[in-house]
Amino acid sequence: MQNGKILVGITQGDSNGIGYEVIIKALADPRILEQFTPVIYGSSKLFGFYRKTVPEVDQMDTNAISSADEAHPRRINIVNCLPDSTYAEPGQATAESAKCAILALETAISELKEGKIDVLVTGPINKKAMSLEGFGFPGHTEYIQHAFGADDVAMFMVSHRLRLAVVTGHIPLKDVPSHITEEKILSKLRLINSSLKQDFVVDQPRIAVLSLNPHSGDGGLLGTEEQEIIIPAIRKANEEGIFAFGPFSPDGYFGLSHYENFDATLAMYHDQGLSPFKALSFEDGVNFTAGLPVIRTSPDHGTAFEMAGRDEADPRSMRAAIFTAIDIFRNRQQWEKLQAGKMQERHLEAPERKERSGKPQIA
Repeated sequence: MQNGKILVGITQGDSNGIGYEVIIKALADPRILEQFTPVIYGSSKLFGFYRKTVPEVDQMDTNAISSADEAHPRRINIVNCLPDSTYAEPGQATAESAKCAILALETAISELKEGKIDVLVTGPINKKAMSLEGFGFPGHTEYIQHAFGADDVAMFMVSHRLRLAVVTGHIPLKDVPSHITEEKILSKLRLINSSLKQDFVVDQPRIAVLSLNPHSGDGGLLGTEEQEIIIPAIRKANEEGIFAFGPFSPDGYFGLSHYENFDATLAMYHDQGLSPFKALSFEDGVNFTAGLPVIRTSPDHGTAFEMAGRDEADPRSMRAAIFTAIDIFRNRQQWEKLQAGKMQERHLEAPERKERSGKPQIA
């Protein structure tokens, strides 16, 4: 933090997509600088280019820096981590824009590790273009998990209406059944339960688990994963004190708004969860990575090349990603204080319990 203000790192994403436009629009109101200090990882040259494509934004006070250490608390700071020769080609998936996306992300992660920024918001990337440039990961989530050595993480989609995680993420649909195991479901339930408590201030979380097959397998007629894998995983979670329920058939679950009765939902695969999530919360949806020692969020949309440079992009998801990261940062601070207080209480109560038990005390 800087003078009591949270430093929010924001990566540009693919420089030929809508990343800069939604960042500029999300930060356009100068009053926003009273709440946090933005640090954009990318290029002041590209920022200036896209700023001209958003005529409704009159004036923005920017500060070109080489590291978040130099961030000005009352300006939009831009860490120039890209080559001076970088240029924009709005709407085009190019090798150059993919390389820039990788470099901006690597720089931001490095400074996040060093504590130079408090939270990270990642701009949308083109996964295929980055893969062709040797990125080596299916997406942001897997890269950041590897960077921080987390055993497991959960892609946690959050909005004011719904919180939803998935057991399997960026894998082909044909591979999903073989990746659905008791261990994976139980691991995700543990992550969700812990995140709801420390990141979202939910005291006793209730988590709904969706089925894999239509009609929850119809008693084994349409598949046995529910009976053999999902239900046993839910029972084990219950034995650990996790309030997990299901499995629920996704069509009725979302169609009848049963998600409103739970604090979070665990879907089995990417589109099973993200399709209804985006239908319900596309404008303000946020992708949060649960299970990391740091805080990372992202807007729930992609690069949208078809509207890049046209002043058509909606900034609400980017704005929601920024403020969700800030809220989670503050919630974790309060959670850590609460846990420290509980530990201190237990420490103080221990001698008293020994004294009441009549056991001799060691001087």
